Amino acid sequence: MAASDDILRTYRHPRVVMREHLARPASEPRALVFLLLALTVIFIGQWPRLSRLAHEMPDQPMVGLMMGTMLALLATVPIFYLIAALGHLAAKAMGGQGSWYGARLALFWALLAVSPLMLLQGLVAGFIGIGPQLSLVSLLVGVAFVLFWIVGLRVAEFEGKSR
Repeated sequence: MAASDDILRTYRHPRVVMREHLARPASEPRALVFLLLALTVIFIGQWPRLSRLAHEMPDQPMVGLMMGTMLALLATVPIFYLIAALGHLAAKAMGGQGSWYGARLALFWALLAVSPLMLLQGLVAGFIGIGPQLSLVSLLVGVAFVLFWIVGLRVAEFEGKSR
């Protein structure tokens, strides 16, 4: 099934989608692609905000802002691996029986699943700017991410088979 279909299904049945991903053979390239796709969508979502910044600060060229954002997002890749490892260790401390791979998949999938909301967040930041609307959308993105990650991690650590 296409990732876009799985993303939509995640908003209704996150456990089911995570179980399906874990039922496939473990694939580090697939997990990494989830992370890189999420970062790509997040990067695209930043374009309206960066355009607004470039307009408000003419001394900051759009290309420079985009390159800086892209490099900053790429620099987060090892941080996400660390966060996944910490999630796995926390789950293990609570009796989790999952694998390092399952923890990575849960985190990376949660990030990819909320990436469409990150597009909305970027649009609000670009067209409306800082204000209550952006705060509300950012809160929505954060809550959705945490919920998807927790649900995915619970499936990977407590329902999934150990790999």
